[in-house]
Amino acid sequence: MMDDLDLRLLNDFQRDLPLVSRPFAAMGARLGAPEAEVIARLRRLRDAGRIARVGATCRPNTAGASTLAALRVPAPRIDEVAALVGDEPGVNHSYLREGDWNLWFVATAPDAAQLADSLARIEGATGLSVLSLPLIRAFNIDLGFPLDGPRRSMALDRPADLSVMVPGDAALMQALSSGLSLEPRPFAMLARDLNLPEAGVIARIAALADARILTRVGVIVKHRALGWRENAMVVWQLPETAIAAAGPALAAIPGVTLCYQRRIVPGLWEFPLFCMIHARTRPEAMAVLDQARALPELAGADHRVLFSTRCFRQRGALIAEAAA
Repeated sequence: MMDDLDLRLLNDFQRDLPLVSRPFAAMGARLGAPEAEVIARLRRLRDAGRIARVGATCRPNTAGASTLAALRVPAPRIDEVAALVGDEPGVNHSYLREGDWNLWFVATAPDAAQLADSLARIEGATGLSVLSLPLIRAFNIDLGFPLDGPRRSMALDRPADLSVMVPGDAALMQALSSGLSLEPRPFAMLARDLNLPEAGVIARIAALADARILTRVGVIVKHRALGWRENAMVVWQLPETAIAAAGPALAAIPGVTLCYQRRIVPGLWEFPLFCMIHARTRPEAMAVLDQARALPELAGADHRVLFSTRCFRQRGALIAEAAA
């Protein structure tokens, strides 16, 4: 069971992890708890499957390459194919969803060529064609929403400033995507692994976060394990000219937790605008969807509602190749 301090730990630090030498002591100072207790609670929450890591989420297609992909999997093969997809190192999220294209996953790799190779291996292993839908434009890709209290609008995304990146950032981002050590001085341990000074690592994390290359630095939670069991991916068929207005309007609805534009594939996938709705119950999710349907920018737009029914994989992205 989680208590109020656990909830505050998750709510208050999904983003804005203190970028100081002893971040867990700084968190404890805000929570009125000693550093050792903060670390112990984070370890317990991680081991219980309620958080994925303390680290960062990285903006797609900055240091590496990524795509949202889907397969049409016959029902008798779901577990087999999901296992084959999950065995691919760059697959960091994988869900079974309602609909014809039913197994959805995010594939990541250090570069576009390796991403293409990864998708080709999945096709070869499964004997199924992969639908690949790369990101075109992000309206909100944060996903750090409060776990209690009323729903509220998420902040609109701003473009990343790739000019701040320097050699070595990809390795740092990979380490943050995998997760920090739950020790008193995690940045010092990370700095040792990267052969960098601790102050330099903290400064680079701050610079990458400010540039929106790191979209969040904090506690990365597992929403399903925390009671947010309904995850609806809603896709909308709109002309290109309508997306610039519809995207921000959709992203601003309280309860819409992600919103972005992806590539269409004529004849296979004609829905460029995506949003995610995370909710505790399906009626709660549908109430958010009703607000979206009422938007003038989406009036009459054909759409599909694809609830997830199983989660197979949730881990950090593959951004940099492991050192030899």
